[in-house]
Amino acid sequence: MAQLARFGVVGAVGFVVDTGIFNLLRATVLSPDEVHSGPFWAKVVSTIVAIFVNWMGNRYWTFREQRRAVATREGIEFVVVSLGGMVISLGCLGISHYVLGLTSALADNISGNVIGLVLGTVFRFWLYKVWVYHPERGHARVTTAEPSTTAPAGHAAAPTGSEVAGQ
Repeated sequence: MAQLARFGVVGAVGFVVDTGIFNLLRATVLSPDEVHSGPFWAKVVSTIVAIFVNWMGNRYWTFREQRRAVATREGIEFVVVSLGGMVISLGCLGISHYVLGLTSALADNISGNVIGLVLGTVFRFWLYKVWVYHPERGHARVTTAEPSTTAPAGHAAAPTGSEVAGQ
């Protein structure tokens, strides 16, 4: 339950970042009056920034016990899952704005930042939990045998049972 609460706090920070940047861009350089697909691109940019903020919060706080020692693969998996959430949000925004013709700032925020966010959050939390930060994948250990201080010079100590088992 505490992990879900931490995920919620990180998500709330990400929401503020995402919504703030989206609305700033939508009201200025990516206004639908100036750029027909402006709301779409504003959502892409705001979501990418929020993905970075959320990854840092989730890696170092929400799922800190399950994170891996090397961040590269975890980061790639996090981005893949987050982009899936972005597609959900963009789909909601696209249907509302371009299919249903609901083009006001309020409609764009409800479709992209409320409905899309809720659906995307469920999707992301589930995949973060079962794939990116799955407990069996956390803290991957290197299984190389280290020389023992009692082994003769030039000879490595025999691996322990846990090293042989890869644990």
